[in-house]
Amino acid sequence: MKILLVEDDETISFGIRSALTPKGYEVVCCSCMGEGKGQFSAEFHLVLLDLNLPDGSGYDFCRWVKGRCNTPVIFLTVRDDVDDITRGLDMGADDYITKPFHIAVLESRIQAVLRRVFGGNADMASENMSASHVLVCGNIRLDKERMQVSVEEGAVTLTGLEYRLLLMLMENKGCILPRSRMLDRLWDADRNFVNDNTLTVAMKRLREKLHHTSCIVTVRGIGYRMEEKE
Repeated sequence: MKILLVEDDETISFGIRSALTPKGYEVVCCSCMGEGKGQFSAEFHLVLLDLNLPDGSGYDFCRWVKGRCNTPVIFLTVRDDVDDITRGLDMGADDYITKPFHIAVLESRIQAVLRRVFGGNADMASENMSASHVLVCGNIRLDKERMQVSVEEGAVTLTGLEYRLLLMLMENKGCILPRSRMLDRLWDADRNFVNDNTLTVAMKRLREKLHHTSCIVTVRGIGYRMEEKE
């Protein structure tokens, strides 16, 4: 697994690379945005990105990466304000970790993102680049090829909007989806953008049709997250 780390603090970069290399990761360290752009390619499985860089903002680098491919991005930053977090998530970041953090927490969050993107065991993600067309979370099963949804083997009938909403949640399982990001990507049957009230109603009806599932979690003040439940 190949990771691009864009971090201007050499001590942090050294610590992350020293911890992840024995785990089987190849970590390429860059100290600024310009160097990161020069090193980046679609071969990287993940980008770890500081927000405060000497030659620009991590937001700009994240936007630059997402404009080229869908490589997952995790922000590493001291900025823990809700506005900073939602801004990062809105532009496509897959996770947001505030400093200081324990290396074990970082490893766990990396594994979670890679499992979501590549499926199965993240340690074998490079051998499973083609994700399955069947998405599963708890007792919910979504077949993308057939556009079918089932709960505990029983078929569930969804509207087009409800299906797209569930698909978005399941494709981003384990990650927070801000409401603003969801609204930008959703539309109704007439291809009109969905407003905030419509999203709230659609989410309520979707939960009801999925037998009031606890897998869809509301992240207060930000959005929603799909997650496995015991």
